[in-house]
Amino acid sequence: MNYIQSILLAIIEGITEFLPVSSTGHMIIASSFFGIAQDDFTKLFTIVIQLGAILSVMVLYFKRFFQSFDFYFKLLVAFIPAVVLGLLFSKRIDALLESPATVAVSLLVGGIILLKVDDWFQSPETEIATEISYLTAFKIGLFQCLAMVPGVSRSGASIVGGMTQKLSRTSAAEFSFFLAVPTMLGATAKKCYDYYKDGFVLTHDQINFLIIGNVVAFIVALLAIKTFIGFLSKNGFKVFGYYRIAIGIALLIINYFHPLSIL
Repeated sequence: MNYIQSILLAIIEGITEFLPVSSTGHMIIASSFFGIAQDDFTKLFTIVIQLGAILSVMVLYFKRFFQSFDFYFKLLVAFIPAVVLGLLFSKRIDALLESPATVAVSLLVGGIILLKVDDWFQSPETEIATEISYLTAFKIGLFQCLAMVPGVSRSGASIVGGMTQKLSRTSAAEFSFFLAVPTMLGATAKKCYDYYKDGFVLTHDQINFLIIGNVVAFIVALLAIKTFIGFLSKNGFKVFGYYRIAIGIALLIINYFHPLSIL
């Protein structure tokens, strides 16, 4: 990895983390084109810089995020499924992170779902994300676990999960943003622990890459969240569905002529 690659990956992370298009999937695709996807530090980098992106949530939603201790426990309940499955299947998840082909299929299937989701859930009952029940929070957490498959999209899975529980598009998206905070904190801590447990030590340049990556992801995500909420409330998910389908098909075509593992 070099400085330009770290900045480009961070920009991709900041733009895509809160969109239902899979930030991890896009970073796998980009790092594959850069030829660094299978590098252990790249895998660490793509997880850790998500922390910078989610910190933007705490800045933008500062008052709402800290207004209720009860809401923290709801986030904890929603976070539990990811903790359990993440610990049980961490090795398998790491293997999937090396598979652009998995990303391509997930993008395509997820895109088809997003084309229909607005029609499936047209009668929301909850407009305020902080007012959901504990059971609803847990169910959304189960949906979030689908994003352990690269290309599914953590935000997309949790937003759709929220809409199945009668949340409006906006409230489902906002709860997904809030849930990203403990989820990404946990994922970052786990990935850093595994990295050091495996005997790796960060170099001076790698530390700089992580700092730059988090700062860039934070700044870009600030802009992306505001834009996404406004767009989503007016236009729904179909644009994102068409985008995912187009990217998925393009990757599958590339795979037909050149194995994606050598991108």
